[in-house]
Amino acid sequence: MEIRPTTDQDLEVFVDTVFAAFGRFRESPAEGDGFLWSAYEMDRNLLAVTAEGRPIGTAGAYSFELTLPGETVVPVTGVTGVGVLPSHRRQGVLSAMMRRQLTELRARGEFLSVLLASEAVIYRRFGYGPATYTERLTVPRHRAAFARPRGTGDAPATGSDVGSVELLRRAECGEILEEVYDRYRRAQPGALSRPHRWWASGAGQPPVSTAPRYVAVHRDADGVPDGYASYSMGESETLTVDETIATDDAAYTALARFALGHDLVSQVVFKHFPPDHPLRWQLADFNAGQLSNHTDWLWVRLLDIPRALTARGWFTDGELVLDVDDPFLGEHGRYLLTVRDGKADCVPTDREPDLSLDVSDLGSVYLGGTAVSTLVRAGHIRAHREGAAALADALFRAERAPHCLHWF
Repeated sequence: MEIRPTTDQDLEVFVDTVFAAFGRFRESPAEGDGFLWSAYEMDRNLLAVTAEGRPIGTAGAYSFELTLPGETVVPVTGVTGVGVLPSHRRQGVLSAMMRRQLTELRARGEFLSVLLASEAVIYRRFGYGPATYTERLTVPRHRAAFARPRGTGDAPATGSDVGSVELLRRAECGEILEEVYDRYRRAQPGALSRPHRWWASGAGQPPVSTAPRYVAVHRDADGVPDGYASYSMGESETLTVDETIATDDAAYTALARFALGHDLVSQVVFKHFPPDHPLRWQLADFNAGQLSNHTDWLWVRLLDIPRALTARGWFTDGELVLDVDDPFLGEHGRYLLTVRDGKADCVPTDREPDLSLDVSDLGSVYLGGTAVSTLVRAGHIRAHREGAAALADALFRAERAPHCLHWF
């Protein structure tokens, strides 16, 4: 078996191999816009082939930016298109491709890698851990009344809005969507960039794709777009919101009111609803909003632990010794993490550890979306002294829960 990089001439065979690995047929040519592979970076993809040259496995990579706690934006690789033909599974092909990919990412000077896991049990063994989560909120239209805000005194109510909502079609507002999303993702921990070529080629799911959608665009008091909700009407009078993007709570509330106030609707479904969002509390009937489909989304893999830990922002001072095992790459390291005034220093140490953990668990807690104490209680992380988990919880927390909407 040989693992080789691909070129533009390999696009057809790469896409065909991905589809075959998942037991599917594609109905469109690889060339052309409107499909996920139209955003492929063929100089970053890998193809596993037999001695006879037959393709048997694929692994791709996108170039993104990831927003870390503290609104730090860093380059990150988005792993995609990973698959092995059923005839060649459990023969080491996947492990060989993942090891080759991680080695090449390090050679490029990258310190973080992310992916969306089709099967959770596969990618943890390669050092990835679930780091952001998403869910679905369903609200019956007849129970969608908003409560009167309390506790605001004489000050303007939280979520009060002096802006406006304009209804457009997806084909009319591509530039607005791109600009508003970019402003949003730079301030949201866990959010990925959407490079211009994604919007230009319609690569991905709505509203990135050019599939017909209505888009409610929110504008602030000065008329500047600061939020949008992409939606469609389905069966049983269900209005489904693909995603709601807003740069502040007031814009999000206004867009939610718009969707929940739509005529001839029996229920509104908000996809990719942030787990910590206050919308349910804003409804007069707290139980009107039903949460479902809670699932992992973005998985994170640290390739250079000191660089990764010093790149993000921190909100509590403290000191921890982390003993980190990386069995897939055959590495083990012990690091002294020292945080002062929002900045971290991370250096190798021989001091006794406060916490022992796998690199995949470090990926899970890295963005602040998974508490260290949760993984201690689960038996994944070992705390060597009383209070270590509580300190780690305080250190690794983010200014708000990380959330990722981008599908790749």
